[in-house]
Amino acid sequence: MMNVSCRLLCLALGGLMLLPSATAGAQSAAPSGRGLLLEEAIAMALERGPATRSATRTRDAARFRDASFNARLLPQLSVTGEAPTYSRAIVPVVQPDGSTRFVAQQQRQSSVGLQMAQRLPLTGGDLFISSGLTNVNVLGQQELRLWRSTPLQLGVRQQIFRLNTQAWDNKEQDVRADAAEQQFLEARESISQQTAALYFDLFAAQTALANALGNANVNDTLFTLNKGRYEVGRIGENDLLQSELAVLRSQNAVQSARLDEQRAAAALRLQLGYPSSAPLVLQVSNTVPEISVDTALAMREALQNAAQLRDADLQMIQQNRRVAEARRNTGFGATVSASVGFNQTAENFNEAYKSPLQSQQFAVGVEMPLVQWGARKAQIQAAVADRERVETDVRVLRERRALDARFAALELEQAGRQLITAAKADTVGAKRFEVTRNRYTIGRIDISNLYIAQVEKDQALEAYVRALRGYWDAYYRVRRLTLYDFERGARIR
Repeated sequence: MMNVSCRLLCLALGGLMLLPSATAGAQSAAPSGRGLLLEEAIAMALERGPATRSATRTRDAARFRDASFNARLLPQLSVTGEAPTYSRAIVPVVQPDGSTRFVAQQQRQSSVGLQMAQRLPLTGGDLFISSGLTNVNVLGQQELRLWRSTPLQLGVRQQIFRLNTQAWDNKEQDVRADAAEQQFLEARESISQQTAALYFDLFAAQTALANALGNANVNDTLFTLNKGRYEVGRIGENDLLQSELAVLRSQNAVQSARLDEQRAAAALRLQLGYPSSAPLVLQVSNTVPEISVDTALAMREALQNAAQLRDADLQMIQQNRRVAEARRNTGFGATVSASVGFNQTAENFNEAYKSPLQSQQFAVGVEMPLVQWGARKAQIQAAVADRERVETDVRVLRERRALDARFAALELEQAGRQLITAAKADTVGAKRFEVTRNRYTIGRIDISNLYIAQVEKDQALEAYVRALRGYWDAYYRVRRLTLYDFERGARIR
């Protein structure tokens, strides 16, 4: 772990003790009577934050869709039926001598069936086993009641020289399910990055408020001192007015900082799902992880784990599918269907299942386009062109993703160096202001140098907080881009 200045933490916590009771009532200690650590805030956001709930529901929906897809690959059992239907019409009836006679007829029909069907993933065909029963009642002068049974029927339907849609569906679903899992992991890392940003937004606001309160106290003390000096003629009116102006400015700064602190606290509460009635106090650690990120490793992990590249793989599968569809589904094709089984018919139900007769069906349907006026060729060329466009986009996306990971790793190292420098500058700025204030108190320097030192101290403090925030932002950004934990040396799961 890399040590950074702890003066800022002491200043912020010390300044919070000076806040009015209304502000203090909006804050409190975290577990065990201490402040809330960054890792605790992130764990809280990942456990119960609204963003986490949204990401979890999105992942769960994707898992349920995947489970539904896989369930449809298993044998499907269904019951089919037709409620009693009634028809009354004049129908043609063939007579024994070969002539046709039109007679009025009333008919009532109902049926029920049970079928088990299975998709064949290797060929894309359909295999089914079924059983059914049909009842037909002919009403009128010549009433007739018939039962037709199909105790067992085994059939298959298979397309030839056509696309195997089931195989392509399986490929797409595998990638889609994997992408959903990676998106969930990236969403969690994004939540961590957002939480860290809001955490340090609040810390920056608390620090600014504590610093503003400290400046207000110092400026008020100096104004009291300068009034006494002015009365005895040791300083001019201009210095007294400058001191009074500094007091007024510091009071305005306190009011603005107080509002910023309340706004930042509300934003962090919303991110964490933190109760509005519970106090919120931060405890910022004075150490950060010392991580040396291998840029080659970061680029490799980003290319292997990025959800965006899983989506790109899905797009490539879909484009290859469209090319295959254009080539196979626009040319010669055939459909073969066959079934074997047993059936029987009788005038009463008990006889309908006695001594069933064997039944067979076989059919071949052929589709062969003769003249398409170049439509098939144009459709194939369009599909190929779209695939080449997607290939180009995917290649650029992969290169951009690798570069993002590389520069994120370099930015993390740079953020670590900048944090060390900013911590030193903050310590120096605070010490210089203290020395300058003491020298002004004994009358060794003028008031302009004092306020210059105060401004530089404030700027160094602000730069340190910004550097600390920037380090953690870079830390979680490289995790999100690579889905790799460089502290543990393992992929994020």
